[in-house]
Amino acid sequence: MSLQHTPLDGLHRELGARMVPFAGYDMPVQYSDGIIAEHRHTRERAGLFDVSHMGQFVLEGPGMTATLESLVPVDLEALGEHRQTYALLTNDEGGVRDDLIITRWGPDTFFLVVNASCKAQDRAWIESRLAPEQSLRELEGQGLLALQGPRARAVLGELLPVAAELVFLQGAHCELNGVPIYVTCSGYTGEDGYELSIPEAQAETVARKLLEHDDVAPIGLGARDSLRLESGLCLYGHELSPTISPIEAKLNWSISKSRRPGGAKAGGYPGAERVARELSDGTARTRVGMRVLGKRPVREGQNVLNAAGEVVGVVSSGAFAATVDAPVAMAFVDSSYAAMETELSVDVRGKALPVVVCKLPLVPQRYYRG
Repeated sequence: MSLQHTPLDGLHRELGARMVPFAGYDMPVQYSDGIIAEHRHTRERAGLFDVSHMGQFVLEGPGMTATLESLVPVDLEALGEHRQTYALLTNDEGGVRDDLIITRWGPDTFFLVVNASCKAQDRAWIESRLAPEQSLRELEGQGLLALQGPRARAVLGELLPVAAELVFLQGAHCELNGVPIYVTCSGYTGEDGYELSIPEAQAETVARKLLEHDDVAPIGLGARDSLRLESGLCLYGHELSPTISPIEAKLNWSISKSRRPGGAKAGGYPGAERVARELSDGTARTRVGMRVLGKRPVREGQNVLNAAGEVVGVVSSGAFAATVDAPVAMAFVDSSYAAMETELSVDVRGKALPVVVCKLPLVPQRYYRG
């Protein structure tokens, strides 16, 4: 099966990107400076990410708020216009179909950004739950850029003054030289930053304009992964899956208070019974952060061991985190081993590498809240 290409494919190659297959797309994993330099540039200045492979949906029609609330454990009725929320599409078993960002565009209109690997199944699932007068429109080919880092606000504010006024999880329709852009103040690095939804024909022009700034550098998937990992952010297929519940993933905060047991709109979404039970009783396993003692990284799928050498968990993500200058990881472990500073090890090809359970995030999150 041939790979798809984003609107910035030619630009990536011009910039010397190393391309890899990812979620059915040919995507840049890194550029010539390498992952560590890209990671540090994002933390210190501003990084530009091509996330056009992700799915962008517009849902509209009478009663859409209630329809979406039947699919996610979020109080969307309380979501203001051009405000965003993180949400989980749960399944009947209380696992996670996908995680996504929902933005209200109007009383019965919502803009959704979903994971690339899940967008076809997400679309089919959501469409199966729509009433005849409701619709889902996929913005196929639409570009999506992310500008992240402490200089992102100043850089984008020069081009789009409205962006400088946005706070975390807020969006706005705007124009740049006649090009319609929907800009949101969100991201996946723990830094202040933005995502820009742009018609594909103009995406490269906007990207080049941003890259003209001395503070902006192109960033690939490698640094995107290490940045989100040290920021304690989950990745679908690693910390989230159809068999992992929101509570096991320590995403209790993603369940709105009104949707919890005793709330005004308790339950009413797939898997609500399991989520309610785990909120009350806890879980047998839980997601933890881990500092690796030494310089050798651990990887997804490797077993976590206790002092007796017994398997008590599995690594879900691992990478070298350039900000803390050490390999770090996330794992699911038996809840009895989840206390901070618990000493464990990871089986790396027969050798037990020592690790310590640590608090997440490993770096301060710097979202701009006004």
